[in-house]
Amino acid sequence: MSTRFSVSNEQEYADGLAAARQALSAQRCIVLPTDTVYGIGADAFSAQGVAMLLAAKGRSRTMPPPVLISQVATMDGLARDVPDDARKLAEAFWPGALTLILQAQPSLTWDLGETRGTVGLRVPNDQTALDLLAVTGPLAVSSANRTGNPAATTADEAMDQLGESVDVYLDGGSRGADGEEVLPSTIVDATGETLRVVRAGAISIAELRVVVPQILDLGQEPDAGAAASEPQPGQDATGQDA
Repeated sequence: MSTRFSVSNEQEYADGLAAARQALSAQRCIVLPTDTVYGIGADAFSAQGVAMLLAAKGRSRTMPPPVLISQVATMDGLARDVPDDARKLAEAFWPGALTLILQAQPSLTWDLGETRGTVGLRVPNDQTALDLLAVTGPLAVSSANRTGNPAATTADEAMDQLGESVDVYLDGGSRGADGEEVLPSTIVDATGETLRVVRAGAISIAELRVVVPQILDLGQEPDAGAAASEPQPGQDATGQDA
């Protein structure tokens, strides 16, 4: 049976974080608010938890979830050969709505799906998410919706779509102001020679170019003969990852 906690209530907040941590330790899924949309999360190092996350969304292993972390320093433990330009973006926009696709550390014992050796990392700018990440470590987190449906911007919307497939719901209120479109994170592929945007989102290309002027925009290739990229971790074809 699913349990819901309001993070605006001090006691429920503490109880909710404890319940979420327990559910994650039991290789189950939770729903948490982020600075973009609500996310469904699992322990990034639990193959069972990640499999349950993908099943809850109706999503295949070919679309692996990104991983949320609590601080920039964690990036080097999960990714290798981080480009200087990617590090500049992380320092400028984390915590925030930026997902960086990087080469994963080969020694990591996790199974996020068919990642082709990469991982999408983000530090969310949401206190509930950061408090949870501080006690759980990295979480595989995807938008809290069935694949193909709009991303949930409230706990009610998440519950309507995911129901009992999630053990704990952390209710942080509505994402975005009334009537305001909630944008997902901007995704930047940092696995090639030149960084490029692979999904437009809350951070604009103009903002990114203030930090990394040479970054390529969505659909732009380094040269005319370059092949189109395949989906990467955190790059949902429906544009609905957190």
